[in-house]
Amino acid sequence: MFDSLNHQTLVLMDHFFLWFHGIFLLFNMVGWIWRYTRRIHLLTIGLTLFSWLFLGIWYGFGYCFCTDWHWQIRSLLGNPPNHYSYIQFLVHQITGWNPPRQLTNTLTVLAFAAIITLSLALNLRDLLNRKKTNGGAW
Repeated sequence: MFDSLNHQTLVLMDHFFLWFHGIFLLFNMVGWIWRYTRRIHLLTIGLTLFSWLFLGIWYGFGYCFCTDWHWQIRSLLGNPPNHYSYIQFLVHQITGWNPPRQLTNTLTVLAFAAIITLSLALNLRDLLNRKKTNGGAW
C-alpha cells in the first residue's frame, strides 16, 4: 500500500501516525469526561470496537488498521515493529520500559471496558436530561 512512497514521505507518515494514533488513543481514554465531547467519544470508541472485533474476525482479535498501516510504514523505513501492540509500543517509546504482552493486553481490555461503561452511562444520562429539559422530546 505504501511501497511507492519515497523515504521523506514515509518519515512524514511515520510521524503523522505516531501523533494521530497517540492523540486518538488519548481521546479514547479521556473523551468521556467532558459533556461536549461525549458523542464524538462514543463514535471513536465505536470505531475502535469495530476494528478490534469486526475486522478482527479476519485479521485477529484486537486488529487495528492504524497500527497495521503504521507498522507497514516503519517496516519500509527499516525499523520494523518489535512490539505486539500499539499500546506496548507507545509505553516503550515514552518510558523506555517494554511491558509484558499479557500485562499490556489485560490492562488495555480492563481500561477499555471501564471507559465504554462510563461513556455509555454518561451519554445515556445526557440523553435523558435533554429529553427531560425538552419536555419529553428527543
